[in-house]
Amino acid sequence: MKRLIALAIAGLPLLAHFPAQADASEQLKAKLTEIDNLKANFSQTVTDINDKVIQTGEGIFALAQPNQFYWHLTAPDESLIVADGTDVWIYNPFAEEVSVMDVNQAISASPIALLVHSDPDTWSQYQVKSNGQCFEISPLDKDAGVAEVEVCFNDITLTKMVLRDQQGNTSNFTLSDQTKVKESEGDLFKFIVPEDVDIDDQRLKSIN
Repeated sequence: MKRLIALAIAGLPLLAHFPAQADASEQLKAKLTEIDNLKANFSQTVTDINDKVIQTGEGIFALAQPNQFYWHLTAPDESLIVADGTDVWIYNPFAEEVSVMDVNQAISASPIALLVHSDPDTWSQYQVKSNGQCFEISPLDKDAGVAEVEVCFNDITLTKMVLRDQQGNTSNFTLSDQTKVKESEGDLFKFIVPEDVDIDDQRLKSIN
């Protein structure tokens, strides 16, 4: 379960050097503008460097610009990641613990952040290449935990996300039943700390 959580969060472009890459980043930006929010079911398979399946999972995924993200793993073990626009909450019900960090901390480490973040400074930290309706996003910082993220579309439907880490593990997300986030579902991006849960506050500006 910890691997699923780590890949999911690692998993929240060069615009000047190469015209093809600049085109790819602009294409991806335009695509994301068309789908500024979504909700979908996901199934996930994690394989190691030898393509051996080491974990599987399923759950619900949602995002909305700017900086809102919802990732609820429902099986085999439950966990929850919520980005509310300011903070990112990572909840492990089994351990009865929740970690919280600044959204900018997650953005600086995750190519997935580009799906919900339009800030040019953030985009300048990544390289984007296009391959048909798929886009490969890789951080310029070679010490980042995620080596590459691939996102694929069918027109304006996000169909697949693939996260590859520096250890050679690959997490494949297949999305289905994509819809818009309804107004009544706005609470998806709000996290209320349950009673009797320990809080690990990692926010850089925390006063705790």
